[in-house]
Amino acid sequence: MGDSNCRNTVQLSDPQLFERQFEKIMSELTEQDMTDPVLADALSRLREILLYNTTGGKRNRGLSVIGSLRELVQPATLSCEEVERALLVGWCIELLQSFFLVADDIMDASLTRRGQPCWYKKEGIGLDAINDAFLLEGSIYRLLRRHCRGQPYYVHLLELFTETSFQTELGQALDLMTAPPNKIDLDRFTVERYKAIVKYKTAFYSFYLPVAAAMYMAGINSELEHNNAKHILLEMGEFFQIQDDYLDCYGDPAVTGKIGTDIQDNKCSWLVVTALRILTPEQRSELQACYGRSDAESVERVKALYDTLELPIRYHRYEEESYRRLQGLIQRHAQNLPRAVFLNFAKKIYKRNK
Repeated sequence: MGDSNCRNTVQLSDPQLFERQFEKIMSELTEQDMTDPVLADALSRLREILLYNTTGGKRNRGLSVIGSLRELVQPATLSCEEVERALLVGWCIELLQSFFLVADDIMDASLTRRGQPCWYKKEGIGLDAINDAFLLEGSIYRLLRRHCRGQPYYVHLLELFTETSFQTELGQALDLMTAPPNKIDLDRFTVERYKAIVKYKTAFYSFYLPVAAAMYMAGINSELEHNNAKHILLEMGEFFQIQDDYLDCYGDPAVTGKIGTDIQDNKCSWLVVTALRILTPEQRSELQACYGRSDAESVERVKALYDTLELPIRYHRYEEESYRRLQGLIQRHAQNLPRAVFLNFAKKIYKRNK
């Protein structure tokens, strides 16, 4: 990057720099650099996939790479090239998220995502979306190879992305096995199983991955420090998913951008797991009769049961407890890492409504 270009970036905020980076990534991934001109059609399809599936989100995961790196490295020592690479690695996490969501929406038969129809629901897409998800995943490693191959942390990043993908896929497998369609078995919905699903399916890629990537980029390779960060971030990830489960039922679709379907999908969510611990035998029979059904009356009966059990009050109490617990973990485990790395994350998720 030239000096004038470098000076220009100083005037922009990280979200602005991040958006600008997307244009470069789009050009790079879809430019005709292959020798076969017939590939132009496929690259045009990739452009459409990227535009539809990686825009419109909150960008918290991607922005957390550059945000964390700025806390881990002295500003004076952070070069423009390193900023660019952190933005690019952030986009790789957004691509990973898009890859998971495109596939997840098919598996869950979801209807909307980020306020628009799910990608596979678009006319002419259907199950071709499976290959589109693979293209999103493949784009990650193409970008990492092109931009980070010469860096001392390249292998760390590759291992981090591949291991995190595997953990997320294991979590998704556990999620699908816990709630097979048309087979309601409330005994499967235990706290232990719920926590395992959340840890593997959400917490690793949403919370640990961006901070761990920034740590490697800052030259922090110590297993001890990565484990310390993991303790804090997996706890945060667990709360984030509980919050997501709550918003699925009680959030406003106009704000969240998606219509909640956890009840219809027979999901092992925090609400049902919490309900099962306090239900009377009669209430359990009611839940058994209505949970996992897609008709509006059954869904409303489950929601009425949740209201009777005062789950919104229990959730807000849990949110306060979780925040206090997180502060304790930061005190204990962030002795050698800047606390701002974790507090910045916490500010974004606690009390959110989408």
